[in-house]
Amino acid sequence: MENLIHSDAITDEQLSFDSFREKVLTDYKIACESREASLLGRKEVLTGKAKFGIFGDGKEVPQVALSRFFKPGDFYSGYYRDQTIAFATGGATVQEFFAQLYADPDRNNDPHSGGRQMNSHFATAFVDDNGEILDLINRKNLAAGMAPTAGQMPKALGFALASKSFREIDQLHQFTNLSNKGNEVCFCTIGDASTSEGHFWETVNAAGVQQVPLAIFVWDDGYGISVPTKYQTTKGSISEALKGFQKKNGSNGIDIYKVKAWDYAGMCEVFEAGIQKIRDTHIPAVFHVEEVTQPQGHSTSGSHERYKSNERLAWEKEWDCLKKMKEWIIENALVSEEELSEIELKAKEYVKQSKINAWENYIMPIKQQVIKAVALLKDFATSLPDQANAINTISSVLSAHREPGRKDVMKSIHNALLLSTDKKKNQPLQEYYNELLALNKSLYNTYLLNENAKSALRVKEAKPNFDDHSQVLNGYEVLNKYFDALFGNNPKVLAFGEDLGNIGDVNQGFAGLQAKYGEKRIFDTGIRELTIIGQGIGMAMRGLRPIAEIQYLDYVLYGLQPLSDDLASMHYRTAGKQSAPLIVRTRGHRLEGIWHSGSPMGMLVNSLRGIHVCVPRNMVQAAGMYNTLLQSSDPAIVIESLNGYRLKEKLPNNLLEYRVPLGVPEIIREGSDITIVSYGSTLRIIQEAADILATHNIHCEIVDVQTLLPFDVNGSIIESLKKTNRIVFIDEDVPGGAAAYMFNIVMEKQGGYKWLDVAPRTVTAKAHRPAYASDGDYFSKPNVEEIVDVVLEMVRE
Repeated sequence: MENLIHSDAITDEQLSFDSFREKVLTDYKIACESREASLLGRKEVLTGKAKFGIFGDGKEVPQVALSRFFKPGDFYSGYYRDQTIAFATGGATVQEFFAQLYADPDRNNDPHSGGRQMNSHFATAFVDDNGEILDLINRKNLAAGMAPTAGQMPKALGFALASKSFREIDQLHQFTNLSNKGNEVCFCTIGDASTSEGHFWETVNAAGVQQVPLAIFVWDDGYGISVPTKYQTTKGSISEALKGFQKKNGSNGIDIYKVKAWDYAGMCEVFEAGIQKIRDTHIPAVFHVEEVTQPQGHSTSGSHERYKSNERLAWEKEWDCLKKMKEWIIENALVSEEELSEIELKAKEYVKQSKINAWENYIMPIKQQVIKAVALLKDFATSLPDQANAINTISSVLSAHREPGRKDVMKSIHNALLLSTDKKKNQPLQEYYNELLALNKSLYNTYLLNENAKSALRVKEAKPNFDDHSQVLNGYEVLNKYFDALFGNNPKVLAFGEDLGNIGDVNQGFAGLQAKYGEKRIFDTGIRELTIIGQGIGMAMRGLRPIAEIQYLDYVLYGLQPLSDDLASMHYRTAGKQSAPLIVRTRGHRLEGIWHSGSPMGMLVNSLRGIHVCVPRNMVQAAGMYNTLLQSSDPAIVIESLNGYRLKEKLPNNLLEYRVPLGVPEIIREGSDITIVSYGSTLRIIQEAADILATHNIHCEIVDVQTLLPFDVNGSIIESLKKTNRIVFIDEDVPGGAAAYMFNIVMEKQGGYKWLDVAPRTVTAKAHRPAYASDGDYFSKPNVEEIVDVVLEMVRE
C-alpha cells in the first residue's frame, strides 16, 4: 500500500512537472513567433509592402507571462505593442497580424479592423453581425486598440467598473452571458512614456477611488521615443511617483508591483498572486515592468542608434528578454539547447509562411482586378484607334506594377475613360469602374454606425400620448418622471456624473432617484470628464446601458478625445465587431456667459462622426430621444436646453413607449413666406420673432431639425423650401459652425439652391464666447430683433 501511494505521488509530481514544462515551452514558442513577426514586419515596411510599423519586440516575455493569467471573461485594453498578448490569448494569429500590416480590407483576412487600423490593433468580436451582444463571459475579450497615447486608459476603467457593477448590483446577476458576478479583470497596458499623459493619472485616481478590478501593466524601456524617462517622470520611475496611491489598511488606493521584463519566473509569480488578488478583492494594481528592451527601436520611421549610447545598446542585447528566458530554461534543465533551437527554427518557418499566406490573400484579388481591367483596356483601345497608344500605355503601366493597389486600378480606368466621350464604347469599362466603386465603398466606407436591426435609424417613431388628465410639469420634473420609470423598467441602465447621485443633478432630473434605486446604479463621480466618458464606453461595451452625464456642454471638451478618437470611430475601425451604445447626457446653450452658455455644435458634428448628436428643444422631446437610443446600439450625445428645465410641459401618458425618430425634422410652425431652420433653445427666440413677423403679414415656417447627426435623412427641409422659396439657418454656434453645416447639406448636398428666390442666410452667435448676464446673452447670441430684421430683409428683396 505504501509503495502504491509513493508511486502515485511520483506520477503526480511527474505530471505536474511535465505540465509546467509544456506551458513554459509554449510560452517560449509564442514569444519566438512574436519576435520573428516583428523582424519580418519591419522588413515588409522597409521594402514597401507595408506603409508603417510599430512592433512589440522586447516585450514578448512579460506579455506571455501576463497572458497566463488572462481568463475567459477578462478584458484587455492596450496599445500597438501588444501583439504577443493577442497571440498568447488566441485573440489573433500571426497571419492576421500580417494581413493588418498590409491593410487588407477583407474582414476574413483581417477580422480585427478590415484593414482600417495600423498593425497590432486587435479586436475580438463583442457583437455579432446582427448587432446582438455575444456571450462575453466564455471568451477572452480584446478591445480595439488605439494609437493616441494613453487613449486606452479611460475605457479600461469602464471595463473594470462594469465588473464591480455586475458583482454588487443584484439585478444584474441574471445576465450570466455578460459576467460571472464581477470576477472579470481588465488588463490594461501602456508604455512608460505615456504615463505622463493626464489620461493615465485620471484613470489611476478614479480606479483607486472606486476600487475596481483594473490591472495596469507599464512597459518601461527607459525612453519615450528618444526622450529618457528622467525628463518625463518625477523621480524617474512611475512606481516611485505613484507611492502616494499605495493602498493601506483602512484606505482606498492601488497596489504597486515592480518586476523585471527579463525575469520570466519572477513575473509569473508576481502576476499570478497579483491578478488573483485583483480578481478577489477588486483592488486595482499597477505592475511596473522595468528593463524592457527595444531590439528594433521605436518604429520603422527611425533608428534608436541615433539617441542611445553604445553602452545602452550593448546592455539591451545582453538583457534581451528572449535571451534571458532561454538561459533560464536551460539552467533549470527543462529542455536542451538543441530542443530550443528547434522551437526557434519552427517559429521562423511558421511566421514566414504566415506572412506569405497573408500577402497572397491580400494581393490576389487586386491582381484579378488588374487582369480584368487590362483586358477591358485592350478592348477599349481597339475601339478607339485614335486613342489606342495612350490607352495601351495606361494598360502597360498597370500590368507592369509589381505590387498594385486598388487605387492603381481605379486611376488607370478613370484616366482611360477621360480619353473618350462615346458612351457606347465606354460602357464596358465604365460598368467595371462603377462595380469597383461600389466594392471599394463597401470595403472602406461602411460601419460608421450600425447598419443592422440595432441601428437607431430603424427604431420606429411613436408619438407622445396626451389626454385631458395629462399633468403639466416643469421640464425637470418631466425628466425625473421619465428616469424613474426607466430605472424601474431596465436593470441594465446606470447613470453617473458630477452631482448626479446625492442631489439628483444640478437641475434635479434625478432628484430622489439614488435613494430609490441605490447608489450602485445612480452615483456621483469626481470632476473628471475624461474618465466619465471612458467608464461609460467600457461599461457600454460590456452590455450595460450607461448614461454618462457631463454637467455642462462646455465641459465636453475635457472628454472630447475619448469621444472622438475612441467612441466615434469604434464601430468603423472594428468593421462592426465592437459597439459601445453609450448615451452622454449634457446641457447647454443660453444661460450665464462664457463657461455655461456654450453651443459648440460645429465642433461636435465635425469631430463626432459616428455618434448621434441630439438637440431637443424641450424635456418631453429629450425623453423620446432617450427611448429611441435605448432601443438601438448606437452611441449618442443628448444636449438638453439649459434654460428649459423650469418651463411648463405636458407629461405624456406613454413615457417609456414614446420615441422620436432620429434625422427627421419636425415642423413646429407652418408658414408660407420663409423657412427657418434651427434647434434647441433658439427655437423659442424664433417663435417670438415669428409672432412679431405675423403682425406684418409674414408667415414663417419653423423647422426643428431635432438631431444634427443624423441630419434630415429624408430631405424634408427641401419640401418646406419648395413652398416658401426662402430659407435661413439660425443657431447659437459661432459663424461657420452648425448653421453652416446645415446650410451646406440643404443647399449643396440636397440641391436646395434650385428653389431659392433670394440668397439664403445664416444667423449665428458672434465669433467670441458669450458675454455674461442677460445683456451679454442678448448681444452675443441671436436675438428676436436681429431675426426679425433678417427675415424682413429677405422677404423685401
